[in-house]
Amino acid sequence: MSGGYDLNLFANPPDFALLCSVCHGVLKRPIKLSCGHIFCKKCILTWLARQKTCPCCRKEVKRKLMVQVHKLRKIISRLQVKCKNFQAGCCVTCPLSQLRIHLNSCPFELTPCPNSGCMARVQRAALVEHSRSCGHRRQQRCLLGCGATLTAVERESHNCYQELREAWCQRRAQGRALVSRLRHRMRRIHRATSLIRRQLTQLEAFLEEEKEESMDGSTVNTEATRATI
Repeated sequence: MSGGYDLNLFANPPDFALLCSVCHGVLKRPIKLSCGHIFCKKCILTWLARQKTCPCCRKEVKRKLMVQVHKLRKIISRLQVKCKNFQAGCCVTCPLSQLRIHLNSCPFELTPCPNSGCMARVQRAALVEHSRSCGHRRQQRCLLGCGATLTAVERESHNCYQELREAWCQRRAQGRALVSRLRHRMRRIHRATSLIRRQLTQLEAFLEEEKEESMDGSTVNTEATRATI
């Protein structure tokens, strides 16, 4: 990118002495080398990053000897320039130093819409009208009663009946899947419970048989002891 000011910006052709030999634009933040040649600050720093010599005379450049030319900078700041929006219809000319101030109020300057969500950039003079008709300007609750807060653009595609129905169908499907899982688990629990009950019954019968055999064995031993005596 050029380091200097665009020549087309100026109301009258600038003097040749005010031009940068690197970018051929009007000097911006002029820097003077020890050899006497003057360049835009950005231009000469970019040049010295590749070469260490003056772009004009090829003499070696020592950075500590470079100086800013404040007097020349003031002269350039007084030159009359056109508004950058002159092609859009702005006829204002002003000193270069006042250009930024003018652009802050220029009716032809492209300005972003202040409404959140709108990406449009319109001329400042038309900004109020655009803001009034902007689809992102106002938000209001859904008139059908779903409670959603919508912009005008969102209201065009908003269908809360359909959205609520889709949400209800989704919840119903989730509910059915949950009931199915619960039933499956209940069947597994029922089978496990039945198995445990059968095992307990078998264990109880086994213990009863063991008890009876133990009691029969004790009776036989008692009678044999009595007979011996």
